[in-house]
Amino acid sequence: MPSTKTLPLVKDSERLESRLKEIPAVPGVYLMRDESDRILYIGKSKKLRNRVRSYFRESQNLSPRIAMMVQQVREIEFIATDTEAEALALEANLVKQHQPYFNVLLKDDKKYPYLCITWSEEYPRIFITRKRRAGSAKDRYYGPYVDTGALRSTLHLIKRIFPLRQRPQPLFKDRPCLNYDIGRCVGVCQGLTSPEEYHKIIQKVAMIFQGRTQELLDILEPQMEEAAEDLNFETAARIRDQIKGLQSLSAGQKVSLPDDTVSRDAIALAADTQHACVQLFQIRAGQLVGRLGFMAEISPQPRAGTGAPPLQSGGEELSQLSLSSSPWQGGERGGVEAGAILQRVLEEHYQNVESVEIPSEISVQYELPEGEILADWLSNRKGRKVTILTPQRQTKAELIEMVERNAEYELGRMQRLSDRNSQAMEDLAEILDLPEVPRRIEGYDISHIQGSDAVASRVVFIDGLPANQHYRHYKIKNPEIKSGHSDDFASLAEVIGRRFRGLKEEERGKMEEGFSDLEKPAEISNLSSVSHIISDKPDLIMIDGGKGQLSAVVAVLREMNLLEELRVVSLAKQREEIFLPGESLPLQTNSEQPGVQLLRRVRDEAHRFAVSFHRDRRSERMKRSRLDEIPGLGHHRQKQLLAHFRSIDYLRLATPEQLAEVSGIGPRLAQQIYDYFHP
Repeated sequence: MPSTKTLPLVKDSERLESRLKEIPAVPGVYLMRDESDRILYIGKSKKLRNRVRSYFRESQNLSPRIAMMVQQVREIEFIATDTEAEALALEANLVKQHQPYFNVLLKDDKKYPYLCITWSEEYPRIFITRKRRAGSAKDRYYGPYVDTGALRSTLHLIKRIFPLRQRPQPLFKDRPCLNYDIGRCVGVCQGLTSPEEYHKIIQKVAMIFQGRTQELLDILEPQMEEAAEDLNFETAARIRDQIKGLQSLSAGQKVSLPDDTVSRDAIALAADTQHACVQLFQIRAGQLVGRLGFMAEISPQPRAGTGAPPLQSGGEELSQLSLSSSPWQGGERGGVEAGAILQRVLEEHYQNVESVEIPSEISVQYELPEGEILADWLSNRKGRKVTILTPQRQTKAELIEMVERNAEYELGRMQRLSDRNSQAMEDLAEILDLPEVPRRIEGYDISHIQGSDAVASRVVFIDGLPANQHYRHYKIKNPEIKSGHSDDFASLAEVIGRRFRGLKEEERGKMEEGFSDLEKPAEISNLSSVSHIISDKPDLIMIDGGKGQLSAVVAVLREMNLLEELRVVSLAKQREEIFLPGESLPLQTNSEQPGVQLLRRVRDEAHRFAVSFHRDRRSERMKRSRLDEIPGLGHHRQKQLLAHFRSIDYLRLATPEQLAEVSGIGPRLAQQIYDYFHP
């Protein structure tokens, strides 16, 4: 059949020129698409036509990544906006939504922690987390912070300075705990302070993480003097202690600049051929108040699971492009690449901060490709001019050098960790005689107590590191597995069957999509005979157990015709022995080998994850088991009682009148509940 595929725009000058004439010279966003209509790249510009045309000029010195992208562009779309600021915001949203392969993408590897303040709650909580959840728009995340120890130390000191809620759950039902008596808490659990007053306390804490400590001190000092003048010495002493604590917090900063009138951020990066490590220093009133870290991918290699298009040029596949002229090694083209990474980080960061956190000045290591647009957008958000500059001499240049040096230290640390993981994966591949290093390893374990509350876990390690977003829990559904009767073999077989049954169906669907209607076979019986790529297919499956557990898993994989495609091993606890399918004896290995240690880390993580879920289920069952014995008390009312009293102990101490206050619990049922606990 004759081919109906369109040529890339670089090879079809007539269609390219026609398309470029259709693009207006106004602010907006452009989208580059390939022959499969997938988005390759999303960009912004204050003059769309000029920017898009620049990609196709022969004289344009494009980076290897962008040059590779241009060879695949079949179609260009655009969205016109009224202002450059609107184009910047629209581009950021589209990049987050579509994750184009050739855009600079920030990694969310749960490496650096955030501090979260839950403003959406009546009494906000403050806690450290590595997961930035897309929950309520009111909740605020500060970070990510590079120095985890300093963050925890700061939060610990803040909890000593300000009276904050110290416990996630109340210790007593009818009275506050000792923290209230010593002034560490304002009695949130008993409602001894109003939400409005508590919000005022949290706002002071938020100012510290916004870099506004001096501004907070300027507010507290007049309040202390006013309280002293009113002879309210207790309040004055409390504010005095808060001021001293805040001053000690600021005294611990390592950097001090002579110009303490301008708030500024300084950003720089260091990178290898795959990742860029970015550091952002926050300078307020001449002192370093925060050090944030970001990771960006810069490698042109296709990432697993992205569905990235094949890289074609003139009908031949492009080999990996050399990054010898990368930004961290100098060169004009390198500076452009580095500037694009810095711009992406700044856009991502400032979109998630409040306007008061935006500094008046931003010092950057390399000139930004769209620095004017970013500066205008930040100025509009802040309500005053924001300057972006690339310092070349004196104090500001020395500051950038210091930030770059810290980025290099962090990159070196990550490279050493990556080297250790690579060595472990290579060693494991050699031990198990794998054709390639196992980049994705899945570990499975079962947890129960004599069959009761049986659960399973799946943990995933990618490139030797835990990938928490892929972790899964399983409740064992086999009716024969119950209290007093356990069967780990059957449980593992059930879990593996549930896990890979969906994968097999997805595989079949992807294969069928790969055939046109004219050439699709009537039936595809042997899936393993056709080359395919599945995004979440593991390179290695690790079962926690010995030969018996492994045999049960092998049987179910053979039944699903997947045994030839999935490599599975088991790791026994007692002697750290590795068993292979069909082998009666374990492999001869050293327990201190890097590959064996990697398997042990996967096994231990699978065990921890399964045990924690089992404990949660057992605890929930034990809570409800006593309530199940009360006539007329169904599951819904049990939930209402536990939500109101928080525990069985508080429920047991309640009077009939207090029980009747719960929705759905009348006086008669309340008396029955009371009589049950007080026979």
